[in-house]
Amino acid sequence: MSEITPIIYTPTVGDACIQYSHIYRRPEGLFVSIKDKGNIKNVLRNWPKMDDARISVVTDGSRILGLGDLGVNGMPISIGKLSLYIAGAGIRPESTIPICLDLGTNNEQFLEDPLYLGMREKRVPDKEMEEFMDEFMHEMTTAFPKLMIQFENFSTDNAFKYLERYRNKYPVFNDDIQGTGAVVLSGFLNAAKLSSEASGRPLSDHRILFFGAGSAGVGVAMQLMSFFTLQGLSEEEARRRIWLVDSQGLVYDSRGRLAEHKKYFSRDDYSGPPMTNLVDILDHVQPTALLGLSTITDAFTPEVIQTMAAINPRPIIFPLSNPVRLSECSFADAVEHTNGQVLFASGSPFPEQAYGDKTLYPGQGNNMYIFPGLGLGAILARVTQVTDSMVEASSLGLADSLTAEERSLGLLYPRIERIREISAHIAKEVIRAAQKAGIDRSTDLRSMSDVEMLKFIKNKMWNPL
Repeated sequence: MSEITPIIYTPTVGDACIQYSHIYRRPEGLFVSIKDKGNIKNVLRNWPKMDDARISVVTDGSRILGLGDLGVNGMPISIGKLSLYIAGAGIRPESTIPICLDLGTNNEQFLEDPLYLGMREKRVPDKEMEEFMDEFMHEMTTAFPKLMIQFENFSTDNAFKYLERYRNKYPVFNDDIQGTGAVVLSGFLNAAKLSSEASGRPLSDHRILFFGAGSAGVGVAMQLMSFFTLQGLSEEEARRRIWLVDSQGLVYDSRGRLAEHKKYFSRDDYSGPPMTNLVDILDHVQPTALLGLSTITDAFTPEVIQTMAAINPRPIIFPLSNPVRLSECSFADAVEHTNGQVLFASGSPFPEQAYGDKTLYPGQGNNMYIFPGLGLGAILARVTQVTDSMVEASSLGLADSLTAEERSLGLLYPRIERIREISAHIAKEVIRAAQKAGIDRSTDLRSMSDVEMLKFIKNKMWNPL
């Protein structure tokens, strides 16, 4: 699994997207264009396996990994993500629908490329996109009544906008916001315990600095509030344990106009001049954890890492940007500049490191740990929506899935080779959370014991042999 995953998804999928229009051979998913507005119902009915549809990954290609607006060249994202659902949770291949929405592109390279497969037009205005999306979501749930929809790689503002617009109406979730947040919360739960053991500070005393305040950064920050509320803090107290840094430095109220999604975590306890140097910000905040979602290569310089090590006996450093070339630092640098004390997880894979007489293992906060099990649980429970409690349950289920051997090695995440076992456990926790929230339509599952439920889930997993 660890060998094939980078080929199915990151980093290979990024190259596949960039070249998609030039290497296209045959359709593997469904394209729905703004030109289909008013006729989306008939476009969807072209899908050959209407009755089998259970899960769809939908992208508009506007923010692909760290590559920007790729338009319809984002289709491999939907294909690759669904391949991970198949591999990681045994979702049946015939029940998946990869979809790319063609709403234009603002990428000048593609607008001038005669081989570009999509419309060579600028992206449509917000109002027209809203009308299109409302029709699309309505027709999707009408055509495929048992379908769960995952939004993927929408632009930051639209990622938040359309998640909020539809989350209470349809079974939909956004992996960039909720999936990333859940997998990071899981790794952070395990890292925080080790960090607190070393410092003697209570878990509620952690302070988290986010370097990067886009949809992924703020989505993770929202999810990590659960870490503090689980320790008994109020929502307001949890919010005040989190700081954001964007391209203009520390995010605070008196700095000036802020994007809507940044306002919740904007600080009201600082009103000085703009603070843009990361080392200065670290000295000001004194964080126990530094999380990177900036896609800025090597933003965590040796001085930054050393500053974190000076503040904390075991600093938590999570450079989460994908792919590897955009990571804020490498595992080797983090180990070297913390004298092997770092608690590390990244978005992309890094090799293990020998340090003294020990072998140190990097964590990889890969969303693949979360979304296959979350999707499987949502499908089996036939949920009417995907609640925050279900996402939190998936995260806690992942954190609890480490074996004794994995804990003894200091791992923050279980080995990816156990993904089917992990996904089954997460699916069980997600189903229980859905039942507790009263949003499950498969009510016959409520009477099952946990042992019976786990057996039921594993029996539902597709295997190629």
